[in-house]
Amino acid sequence: QVQLVESGGGLVQAGGSLRLSCAASGSIFRINAMGWYRQAPGNQRELVAVITSGGSTNYADSVKGRITISRDNAKNTVYLQMNSLKPEDTAVYFCYADLPFHPPTWGQGTQVTVSS
Repeated sequence: QVQLVESGGGLVQAGGSLRLSCAASGSIFRINAMGWYRQAPGNQRELVAVITSGGSTNYADSVKGRITISRDNAKNTVYLQMNSLKPEDTAVYFCYADLPFHPPTWGQGTQVTVSS
């Protein structure tokens, strides 16, 4: 089984920065993609950013220019560098991994709170 563990969440003032990390462990032979979703109270879970094993990235329009996703394939780790944070970025951020012949794997989530 594969597990994802997120870290780096916390409380930050508007305009501040946070860096989230997600490390995958377990029986991993290949990861097609890793990424981040977020879910605010009362909202559906939405995609923030995704990165493939080859380095291709995709971002939600709301975070373009402020958030950068990166990965270290050797460590099976994905990062989310968040700058110029806004109160609307407040959410629980979930790491996910897309593995071949395996349903999407989710982390437990890490809380990001941006105060105004």
